[in-house]
Amino acid sequence: MIAEPDLATGTVQATDGVIAAINLRSTLAQSWNRFWQAPLRPGIAECVIEQEQLNAQFLGDLDAYDRLEKLAGHLLRLDPDSARSALIDGQVAASTHRFADARECLSWATDRGCPTVAAERLAMSIDQARGVSLEALLGRRLRLVRQSGRLEDWVPLGSLLVDLGDFDEAERTYCRALGAYRDVSPFAVAWVCFLLGVMWGERVPEPQPGRAARWYAKAIDYLPGYVKARVHLAEIRLAEGRAAQAHALLIPALASGDPEVSWRLSDVTLALGRHAEAQVLWEAARSGFERLLGKHQLAFADHAAEFYAGSGNDARRAFELTAIDLANRPTLRAFEKAHAAAIQAGEALAAADVLTAARERWGSTPAFTQSPLAAASLHLHPETDHAD
Repeated sequence: MIAEPDLATGTVQATDGVIAAINLRSTLAQSWNRFWQAPLRPGIAECVIEQEQLNAQFLGDLDAYDRLEKLAGHLLRLDPDSARSALIDGQVAASTHRFADARECLSWATDRGCPTVAAERLAMSIDQARGVSLEALLGRRLRLVRQSGRLEDWVPLGSLLVDLGDFDEAERTYCRALGAYRDVSPFAVAWVCFLLGVMWGERVPEPQPGRAARWYAKAIDYLPGYVKARVHLAEIRLAEGRAAQAHALLIPALASGDPEVSWRLSDVTLALGRHAEAQVLWEAARSGFERLLGKHQLAFADHAAEFYAGSGNDARRAFELTAIDLANRPTLRAFEKAHAAAIQAGEALAAADVLTAARERWGSTPAFTQSPLAAASLHLHPETDHAD
């Protein structure tokens, strides 16, 4: 395994992250101007989508999803019968986790002559997000990365390996992604560092928060405005009893408007004894999550559920939201969250149903054996625990 972040990322040269964020916002404004002047010109809408997704993913501007839906709707009105309009509509739908809509759009695009490569990439993205046919998808991902060798293909392969529970190979794959990178944008490098942090901090059977923290810090070094990296690192610092450091990490991210920042900052200020400030931040987080759920429920059900299961102090709401998320994407991770939420809400029968469904869907996979659901399943089905 890679022992330290510097071993994998020390030679990756990238543009200063502050400058890169400024440049992204500037070029995004220019791209929107070009789009409204000539929306059907090839490449313009695709450029806006790529830049807005970076804006949301890294800089926490979640209103980007509203603007992307407006873009897709405008193209459909102007050119309703084209494969390109259908494909873009599908890409936008997938970005907000409307996977059924995305699949329908992809079918329309394919029927209208959408390029095979573009259609296959979107189909793989949808299947991976929903946890569908992952072993078959692994073969397709491996073939694609052998053909291209690009970071953009190595990274989803690494994420797929995490979903399959092969963490050693996932780590090697992420580091191969860094080794394959030939650009100077810090966004991609920071993305890989963040994913390694998530893997070590949340996905492995025995989390290693210290190791995760080093990767999150590395992501922030490359991109100081990386909101999610700041949130995740602040969580670790608060758990370590370093509330002042957590506070310093979160304050620069507050202007993004991401309710998760308000939520975590509420926890931090409460730990610092600033109760009135913590209450204001808590209310901002709650209203922010509800606003997002009102517009993009499927995209934010899981994050909102985590809030309500924790500081949001509404186990019933968390249970409802995890059920919505699970129905939309029955991944092993979604089953784990739904089961935990059902237990917390006192819904023993629902928890048993979730566990049975998880066992039926995932029980034969290596990932399931590493999941907390495996131990819970033995209590529900003790007859499976025989040493023959």
